[in-house]
Amino acid sequence: MTTTIREARAEDAEVVQTIEAVADTLLVEALGAPEWPPPADGTERIGQPGYVLLLEENADSSPVGFVHVLDADGAAHLEQLSVLPEHGRRGHGRRLVEAALEEARCRGYSRMTLRTYAEIPWNGPFYASCGFKESIPESGFHRQLVETETDLGLERYGRRLQMTILL
Repeated sequence: MTTTIREARAEDAEVVQTIEAVADTLLVEALGAPEWPPPADGTERIGQPGYVLLLEENADSSPVGFVHVLDADGAAHLEQLSVLPEHGRRGHGRRLVEAALEEARCRGYSRMTLRTYAEIPWNGPFYASCGFKESIPESGFHRQLVETETDLGLERYGRRLQMTILL
């Protein structure tokens, strides 16, 4: 199977939002979370500083996954990685992370951070297998993320952690 990764365009906003909504059902199920925040607005996500990369299984197919990397105070932050469940377990998530890291290097970033659940297999353990290591929220941006997670009550579903990879 050939895959293509490309930068998202404005017209991809709806598919980005749909991929996130559908992919979140796996996480909600795994966490037993009766309440979960809705997916980010696709237009807003694509318009934020940083980049969104889409993965298509074939050149003529609709995207089946995406990775969103924010430029946060001059640092790269992996904000969201989503793959449609029916296209999961094919290495798409790893390919998207690798593409995001390569793009970050090309843009001159020296590291990438993310926040995730520690014990969900396709969260903390997956990112560790990609080279990310647990780290401490040091910047104002990262501390704000922790506050937002606290306000949303995400900790009630499991331990949250920050991870960083040096580029």
